[in-house]
Amino acid sequence: MRRGTAVKQRSADSLVLERKMVTHHDVLTWDLDRCVGCQLGPHVCPKEAITHLGGAVRDGRLASKLLVDVDPAKCVFCGMCVVMCPVHAISMTLNDEPVIPVQAYEAFPELVASNTFEPAGFDWSLMQLVLDNCPTEAISYVEELETLEIDEGRCIHCRQCEVASDGAFEVVQPWEGTVVLRRERCVEGCLACADICPTQALRVDDTGELVLSDYYCIKCGACVQVCPVAPAIEEYELTLRSQGVTATKTFQRVANSRELPIWVERWRVKHTPVQSGAWVAALVRLADEKAGMLELEHKRAIKRRDLIVALKGGREAQTRKAERRAALPGTWEG
Repeated sequence: MRRGTAVKQRSADSLVLERKMVTHHDVLTWDLDRCVGCQLGPHVCPKEAITHLGGAVRDGRLASKLLVDVDPAKCVFCGMCVVMCPVHAISMTLNDEPVIPVQAYEAFPELVASNTFEPAGFDWSLMQLVLDNCPTEAISYVEELETLEIDEGRCIHCRQCEVASDGAFEVVQPWEGTVVLRRERCVEGCLACADICPTQALRVDDTGELVLSDYYCIKCGACVQVCPVAPAIEEYELTLRSQGVTATKTFQRVANSRELPIWVERWRVKHTPVQSGAWVAALVRLADEKAGMLELEHKRAIKRRDLIVALKGGREAQTRKAERRAALPGTWEG
């Protein structure tokens, strides 16, 4: 390996980028089993080193998922993609220690996301429903403590546990925004977006129809990437100001978002304080320009009953709960 030159190795389940220097040994690793081919990594990369690779839709179903590829000649090992990955598919080490340089140099914030469990008052008959509906198996039962434990390194903050537990879990997602499904614009018979969705935000219901439960959406945009209706891309210039420095940069945006079958907008992100031109530029690439559309938040308020049905086994759990409630003396529905 030539000093300072990054080398890429790819296998069926991983992508590794390695750079050896005199004082640095940088390693970026993608877990391709976790990767969903989302929008965030390619969008946030300041050097446009990350692109999508593969992915095939046959007869309306996802035959092979879209993954990422990295140009070793462009990657500067900044770690922005590590911070932004919504499914924890990317890790980075510096001299064998976990380090994200862009955060170490305070040029990038930490995203604010959390998941907490309150066992007091939890209906333990719902435990299996909770476990079955964690898509990353981040929740486990700790018998000696008689509680449910969350592995934050695996949790993608999809909020399915929040609904399945009837509020015993409290989930904070980093991204706020909206997702819109225009079923009338879909390619007939296509369900590829439901196949790639890492949560139950997009699913196929009992009738075979594509259904959106956007409360579970983590704003990764993988659905948009696999949709066979391709977006039209246009370039535009934007002047950015940060810490007294002004720069005009060229960005790309989707010109026909209202004509697409599925569209994800990101217009606010929770994060720790930071003052950085790199972060401002990243936000422009990641967030939708119509960031003031706060009224869209009201459209995401789906009835809890619909969210329960969206869960695996949710309809049956809802029926059992109703039967238990009806069996209690003096119980009535107002």
